[in-house]
Amino acid sequence: MSDQTLELATFANGCFWCTEAVFQRLEGVIEVKSGFTGGKIKNPPYREVVMGRTGHAEAIQLTYDPAVVDYKTLLYVFFSTHDPTTLNRQGYDVGEQYRSEIFYHDANQKSLAESVISELESDQIFQDEIVTKLSEASMFYTAEEEHQNFYNNFTENRYCQLVIEPKLATLRKKFSHQLKS
Repeated sequence: MSDQTLELATFANGCFWCTEAVFQRLEGVIEVKSGFTGGKIKNPPYREVVMGRTGHAEAIQLTYDPAVVDYKTLLYVFFSTHDPTTLNRQGYDVGEQYRSEIFYHDANQKSLAESVISELESDQIFQDEIVTKLSEASMFYTAEEEHQNFYNNFTENRYCQLVIEPKLATLRKKFSHQLKS
């Protein structure tokens, strides 16, 4: 594998601690960074983002090897591990910063995202309509170091157990064949 074969994916689907933990476990995902994107403020601090003052979403940006895991699989994981039918909300996290949004890096990613959304809606996978936004990827700001690798560093934390662990259980159930050994 050379760096030339690696690609980026950027997703917002609630708290980035949860999303990071899910995607870190997929075979072919090389790196996952928690951060912020989609807003207007340069270098936003975490405190300002969670207060809803920046327009940014908590998001992850991952580097992956498309020869091992394709973008469509990443999209299925994305939709399976959060509720894409709630506007600006994931569980107890409420606000624009917790929106469901796919930040596509090229026309192919946009087309695949549109296709997967259409498929999920026509198959009526969710009871309500999918409200996930599709936006062209913009500047991604990496969050402060204490937000990186959160679940792995604080597995016994109550939040990790109550909120992140159920997402990981879904991942293990639906994508066991895609997990790192």
